[in-house]
Amino acid sequence: MSIFSSCIYSGFVTHKRFKPKKHFFSYKTFSLLIDLNEINELEKKIKFFSYNKFNILSFYNIDHGSRNGKSLVKWVKRTLKKSKINIGKGKIKLLCYPRFFGYVFNPLSIFYCYDKNLKLKAILYEVKNTFNEQHTYIFRVSSRLSLLLHECSKKFYVSPFIEMKTFYNFKLLKPGKKLNVLIKQSDVKGTLLIAQQIGKRLDFTSKNLFFEFIKHPLMSFKVIAAIHFEAFRLWIKGIKHVSKNLKIKNNLSLEN
Repeated sequence: MSIFSSCIYSGFVTHKRFKPKKHFFSYKTFSLLIDLNEINELEKKIKFFSYNKFNILSFYNIDHGSRNGKSLVKWVKRTLKKSKINIGKGKIKLLCYPRFFGYVFNPLSIFYCYDKNLKLKAILYEVKNTFNEQHTYIFRVSSRLSLLLHECSKKFYVSPFIEMKTFYNFKLLKPGKKLNVLIKQSDVKGTLLIAQQIGKRLDFTSKNLFFEFIKHPLMSFKVIAAIHFEAFRLWIKGIKHVSKNLKIKNNLSLEN
């Protein structure tokens, strides 16, 4: 049994587009839910996992938050404070892919921010595109229910095949034995796309992490390759290309 509150979620990701033409793909994957206060201990206990250093699997501060390599805990708390959200000495957990042999691309990473009583107080959805840009959508959490619902307008260019004037509906379970994150993207005429990540919780142990790596030895490279391959399939289907006009390096928006 793991001594950590951090864990592994083994599962799959699906994307289903409804218009202007139907399109579907699914692939197996795994994510880490890292308690950011445990990251140094994780590195000590798991030989092939490193923190801010190259390894078979690794986690780097520079991949998230302000992306300057500094403390993510401080960045999150500073960001929450600006949004008038206080978690005190509570935990911050980050759902993300690890680096594989020094490389990673995280289309979506999620910060779960808890107070000292382990009550979930805020969620940060950190969205990246393939232009090395990032936008973080910040939501307060007041519900004690396991199911969380959030919605906002799209503020960040992601896909070259979806217009900017659309809306997101986030639907997710608080992390537990299962992970379920669903994002619906819509325009005024209805649903455009549904993306979902589902996973089963595994203890964060050397054995479990090793077997997930063996099942997905090139996962980071597979993710970025799949993005470009699916874009090519959409282009072949004749879906309209949407041009990118603005440069956004690293923006934040408080949504409620």
